[in-house]
Amino acid sequence: MSIRVVVADDQELVRSGFAMILDAQPGIDVVAEAGDGAEAIDAVRRLAPDVLLLDVRMPGVDGIEAARVVCAESGCRVVMLTTFDIDEYVYDALYAGASGFLLKDVRRDDLVHAVRVVAAGDSLLAPSVTRRLVADFVRRGRPGEAAPPPSSSPAGPSRHLGVLTAREEETLRLLARGLSNAEIAAEFVVSEHTVKTHVSNVLSKLALRDRVQAVICAYEHGLVVPGDQGP
Repeated sequence: MSIRVVVADDQELVRSGFAMILDAQPGIDVVAEAGDGAEAIDAVRRLAPDVLLLDVRMPGVDGIEAARVVCAESGCRVVMLTTFDIDEYVYDALYAGASGFLLKDVRRDDLVHAVRVVAAGDSLLAPSVTRRLVADFVRRGRPGEAAPPPSSSPAGPSRHLGVLTAREEETLRLLARGLSNAEIAAEFVVSEHTVKTHVSNVLSKLALRDRVQAVICAYEHGLVVPGDQGP
C-alpha cells in the first residue's frame, strides 16, 4: 500500500519540487498540494493522508496551528519544513505534536527516507538530536515560558509510568537517552523485533504518538534528566 502524502508550502516552486520528488518514488503517492495551513487542514480532512509535509511559515493559518489541528483530529504524521534550524519554531512544533523536522535544503534521498520513516510510526530526528532537543525543550519550555507541567505537555495528561513493566520502563529510559532499537537490543541482549514490541507497548500504554513524545514523557517524569548521556 502506498504512503499517501500532502505537501503544504506557500512557495509554489518549493512545494512542487518536493511533490515531484516524492511522487516519483515507488510506494509514495502525493495526493494533494496546499498553499497555506487552511488548505492543508482541509486536504487532510478530505483525503486522510499518512504524512503531511508542512511549512512552518505560511500566510493565514501558519504551519504550527495547522499541525495542532491535524495532530488533534487525525493520525496523520506531520513533518515540519523550515529554513531554520533548532529555534522557537521547533519547540512550538513539538507542542503541536509534530513527528519530525526537515530543513528545506534537505537532500532528495533524505526527504524520501524521512517520509518513509515517519509513515512507519517512527520519529524523524536522529536519536542524538532527539535527546539534545527534548532535554532542552523540557528544561526551558517554549521561549519566554516556564517548562510545561506534564498536564499541559504534548504527551497529554500526566501519565503514571506504573502501567509499564520493568523492561518497558527501561526501554523508555534508553529511548530518552537517544539509543536506537539496535542499540537497545544489544543492551538487553534480545532481538530488534523484541525491542520493537517493547517500544510499541510503551507508546500504546502511555497513549503517545511516537518516539519523540516518548522521550518528552521520560524527561518530564524524571526517568532521565537533561544532560544524561548514559553509560
